[in-house]
Amino acid sequence: MKTSWRSASLVASAAAVLVLTTACGQDKGTDTSSQNVGAAAPAAGGYGSVAGTTTGGTGTGTDTGTDTGTDTGAAANGEQAAAGNSASAGQLNVVASAAVGKVLASSSGRTLYRFDADTAEPPKSNCDGDCATAWPPVPADDVSAGAGVDSALLGEVTRSDGTKQLTVGGWAAYYYAKDTSPGDIKGQGVGGKWYGLAPDGKKATLAALPGLSTRNDPKLGTIVVDKKGMTVYRFLKDQAWPKPVSACVGACLDKWPVVSPVAFNDTKGIKEKGYMNFTRPDNGAKQQTLNCSPIYTFINDKEPGDTNGQGVGGTWYAVAPDGKLVGAPNQ
Repeated sequence: MKTSWRSASLVASAAAVLVLTTACGQDKGTDTSSQNVGAAAPAAGGYGSVAGTTTGGTGTGTDTGTDTGTDTGAAANGEQAAAGNSASAGQLNVVASAAVGKVLASSSGRTLYRFDADTAEPPKSNCDGDCATAWPPVPADDVSAGAGVDSALLGEVTRSDGTKQLTVGGWAAYYYAKDTSPGDIKGQGVGGKWYGLAPDGKKATLAALPGLSTRNDPKLGTIVVDKKGMTVYRFLKDQAWPKPVSACVGACLDKWPVVSPVAFNDTKGIKEKGYMNFTRPDNGAKQQTLNCSPIYTFINDKEPGDTNGQGVGGTWYAVAPDGKLVGAPNQ
C-alpha cells in the first residue's frame, strides 16, 4: 500500500510539471530572444514632423506604404490633388467611425485631424513645410457647425505664413493627403502624434478597444496595447518558467501597474500559447501574462501611443504579440 501511494504521488507530480511545461514552454528564466527594434513591421505612410522635419509614422487601414523625408514630390502632390488639397471644410459634420469613434469631417466627407506637437492654449500650429504638404491645414474661411458640432468651439489660428487655419477647441485642424476618398481615416495614429479630431477638440478614439490588442509603432514595430491603447511592458527580472513570478513588488508596482486578467476571446492579434493569469503572492492580485511572462503598463505613459517605458533601467521593454521582448539587447 505504501509503495502504491508513493507511485501515485510521483505520477501526480510528473503530471503537474508536464502541465506547466506545456503551458509555459521551455523558455527558462529571462526571454533573451528579443525582437529587433523596428523589425516587426514596416512603418506606414505619413509624417509626424515638426516645423518641416519629417519622420515616418505608422498609419492604419489600407495605408501600408512608407513615407520618408523625400516623399514630397509628384506622388504626394497627386494625392493632395485627388483629396482636394486645402479646400474649405464647409459645414462640419460628426461621423461615427468604426475605426476611431466620433470624428469631425468636412462637408465633402474628409476626416479632420489634430497634431500632438501643436498647442491649444494658446492655439499654435507647429506643422509647416513638408509636414503641411502631407497634412494640409484646414482653412478657417467658410466653416459652419453642423449637427452635433458646438460653434463656440470653432476658432482660428494664424500660421507662420500668415494664413488662417481652423481650430476646434483650440487645436489646429488638418486633412491627411493620403485620405483620397470620403470616409478615409488613414492618418489615425500616424507617428503616434496624429489623431482624428473629435467634436470637442480631443483625440478621436474608440470607447472600448479589445482587452489586449496590437498596434504598429513607428520605432518598435508591432507591440501589445491594453483596452485604453496604452503600451504593455515586460520586466527582465521576472520569471516565466516553470511558472510566472513577478519581481516587481512594493513601490515598483506604483510605477508599473499590473495588467489584470483579460479573457482570450477579448483579445485581437495576441498569441494563445502561454496565455494565462496567476495570483501574485505579495498582494493576492491576479495578473495577466503573455507566453507566461507577467505584463504591466507604465505610469508615465500619458496618451495612447506613448512608449516612455521602453528601455527604462535596461530592464523594461514593450511586448510583441507572442510575448517576447521588443528591442531588448541580447543578454
